Amino acid sequence: MQRSQRQKLIITSVDSGFRSVEDLVTLTGASAITVRRDLAELSERGSVQRVRGGAAPVPSRGARYPFELRQAERAPTKRALAGAAAGLVEPGDCVLIDNGTTALAVARELAGRGVTALALSLHAAAALASKPGNQVIVPGGTVRHDDLSFTPASAERAIRDMRFDYAFVGSCAARLGTGLTVADWGEAQVKRAALTAAHRTVLVAAGDKFSRTAANHFGDLADLDTIVTTSDAPRDVIAEARILGLTLITVDIPENDSD
Repeated sequence: MQRSQRQKLIITSVDSGFRSVEDLVTLTGASAITVRRDLAELSERGSVQRVRGGAAPVPSRGARYPFELRQAERAPTKRALAGAAAGLVEPGDCVLIDNGTTALAVARELAGRGVTALALSLHAAAALASKPGNQVIVPGGTVRHDDLSFTPASAERAIRDMRFDYAFVGSCAARLGTGLTVADWGEAQVKRAALTAAHRTVLVAAGDKFSRTAANHFGDLADLDTIVTTSDAPRDVIAEARILGLTLITVDIPENDSD
């Protein structure tokens, strides 16, 4: 079992109550030393509460899984999606790069491409500026722990002050009937602003996102210009996208995608 898979399994198990090291050894098949090391890392990130003999749930937590684990999840697929999305961009374009792990993959693909980019997280900003050639802009204000995203108020204000050739946005869910949704209310406001500030809005999301729904609605498929997704996207979503006249780009799931 990969480290990211193992740690996600530990978090999910501890969510329902105290789990001893022995419980987690049985659950994961890892050694006690490995489980203790995982618990130390997860405790430092605020994902579990380390207690004597095991771990307990954290009373209040933001994202369900730490950014590092979300970034490792389906990394080959995210790189494939990002490569297809970045292929839309020409030197000189102005782009918006959303917060999130798939958006970060897009930012990495756009390093050195000669674009002007508004990055909604420090992770994306660092990726975009890792090679010479880009002008990288970040919102003002404070940065949130873990994913290093800018607070919704500062991000929304920065978006409204610019106009973009492309806005690359992510979504927790994009199910037909419920539309584009995310878990966080503030993030929904930021993404809604992005949809209105760009000449072309591009949703970059794996096919499984189209079978999910979340609490806060920020748009519908009709608000998009392009969808970049995997070849396993639901057929009804593909059909709806074509009816709406959207550009649909699909990529095959890499064979080495083990999550």
